Amino acid sequence: MAEAYIVGAVRTPVGTKKGALKDVHPADLGAHVLKELVNRTGVDPSAVEDNIMGCVMQVGGQSLDIARTAWLSAGLPENVPGVTIDRQCGSSQQAIHFAAQGVLSGTQDLVVASGVEHMAKVPMGASIVQGLDFPYGEGWAERYGMQEISQFRGAELMAEKWGYTREDLERFALESHQRAAKAIEAGHFDREIAPLAGLAKDEGARPDTTLEKMASLKTLRDGGVITAAVASQISIGASALLIASEEAVRRHNLTPRARIHTLAVTGSDPVYMLTGPIPATEKALAKSGLSIDDIDVFEVNEAFAPVPLAWAHETGASLEKTNPNGGAIALGHPLGATGGILMTKMLHELERTGARYGLQTMCEGGGQANATIIERL
Repeated sequence: MAEAYIVGAVRTPVGTKKGALKDVHPADLGAHVLKELVNRTGVDPSAVEDNIMGCVMQVGGQSLDIARTAWLSAGLPENVPGVTIDRQCGSSQQAIHFAAQGVLSGTQDLVVASGVEHMAKVPMGASIVQGLDFPYGEGWAERYGMQEISQFRGAELMAEKWGYTREDLERFALESHQRAAKAIEAGHFDREIAPLAGLAKDEGARPDTTLEKMASLKTLRDGGVITAAVASQISIGASALLIASEEAVRRHNLTPRARIHTLAVTGSDPVYMLTGPIPATEKALAKSGLSIDDIDVFEVNEAFAPVPLAWAHETGASLEKTNPNGGAIALGHPLGATGGILMTKMLHELERTGARYGLQTMCEGGGQANATIIERL
């Protein structure tokens, strides 16, 4: 049976909206990790068969197939094509899936799965252009009505359905910041980060934040429980992983670090929008033959605090093993890059601790979710 291996994984530090990466062009941001991936793995870049790059807001500096633009901006061989994909927040996790599927099918041997998002230069929502049609048409209205469809409402609906108070969410957010600050201080991310623009560490973590500070913030809507403190940050970042077949490992003298064990993707209620990680995890575990207790590390994107909390409640996963080094509430969420960033973090955490299995999942716009299980080698 064919195998797909992760042989390299690297990311930029995640920058804040007004931080050190704010002036870096998105294509150069992506180029940085692509060049670093090639350097770190020692692979002949002309042997790569495709660069699949996740990016959500594909306008402005992120338009015109940034996968191709970033590859060429890195000074890498012209014979390697690039394709940019959008599965909303899970775009670069889906890039990993597509890369692995190309290898598992036997049609490709070496594929880069990457992601990029510069939320300062290309803000969230920038792809909804004034004067053009809104994304939801008559068919959508007939099925779901013209009620508000947004991640912010979805987060409120989740908190209400699972009974989470504002205090519950803020305690979770505080723990995310504390874990992230501790991991940064201990150097847990140093090996996976390719410094850029003088920045070598993630900028978003706030080690000095408190429950009192969080309680002073206004909720996003009257009567709600969601504030900026319990939501992922607006961020800048890029990620890149090299996926290889057994033949490519032998031919290019590469070192497999993990194998792609199980891939799953599913849809869920698009109004709630953020609940997808629950069925995606259940689907991945059912396909894998593993139980929730077999997994050593979970990376569940902290789009909003209710997401990992409800996910853990429904799946029975341990919150102690979930986002052990903090999540997007503290470290940021550069949309199209986050899937690859989480996978890079998870791989390095498995290696650091000597653990075996990792499961990654994240909610995605439209009510979707990817789940990926990897096995450290």
